[in-house]
Amino acid sequence: MKRRASAWYMLALALPVCCVSAAPAAGRGSDVLAHGVRDGKAPAWAVAVASPPGWTRDCCMYARAIGVDAVLYRGEWTGKPERVMVLNVWPRKLATLDDEVAADRRQYLQRDAAAKATDIAIRNPHMPCRGVLYQGSDHVDDAVVFCDPGATGGVRLSWSMSFADGDATRRPLLDAFMQVATDARYQRYTVPPAPKHR
Repeated sequence: MKRRASAWYMLALALPVCCVSAAPAAGRGSDVLAHGVRDGKAPAWAVAVASPPGWTRDCCMYARAIGVDAVLYRGEWTGKPERVMVLNVWPRKLATLDDEVAADRRQYLQRDAAAKATDIAIRNPHMPCRGVLYQGSDHVDDAVVFCDPGATGGVRLSWSMSFADGDATRRPLLDAFMQVATDARYQRYTVPPAPKHR
C-alpha cells in the first residue's frame, strides 16, 4: 500500500536507532530529498523540498529499509509510524490524479467502514495535488496527499503521515505536513557522471 505507514512498524523496530543517515540525495546544500532511476517510460526523477525546522531527512537508511522513498521525522528514529512524513513515488498507472485519490479512499474505507474521510485543500504551485484526512475507528488519523508532476514525468507521488487523534501536537504536525506537501517540487534527475580514474 502506498499510503499507510503502520505496515512497516515491525520491520522498523528491528533497525538500530543510533545511526541516523540524514544525507541529502543530491549534492551538498541541495534540497533534493530523494531520487529514483528510470522505470519503464518514466524518466529518472527527484523530489525536492525544504525540511521543516527540527525535522530529519532520510532517504537512504530507514526509508529504504521500510520500502519507501524518503521519510522526515523529529527527534530520534523510534520505528513507530506516528509523526513520520513518508514519501512514495511510483510509475503512473491510473488515468488521473482524482482516480488515485478515489482508489485510496475506497481501499481505506473497505478496511475501516466506520472511518471518516475529509478532503484537504492543497495549493502546491509546482504541480496539482489532492489531499485527504482519514479519521480511523482505531483512533489513528492519516493525512495523505497525492501529487501529479504531469505526463512527461511519468510518475505520481504521495506524502502521508499518521498520528493519534488525541495527539496534543496535532495542529503543528499537520501544519508541518501541509507545508511539505505544498512546497514539494518534482525534478528530472540527471545521474552524476562517474568519477574518472587516473
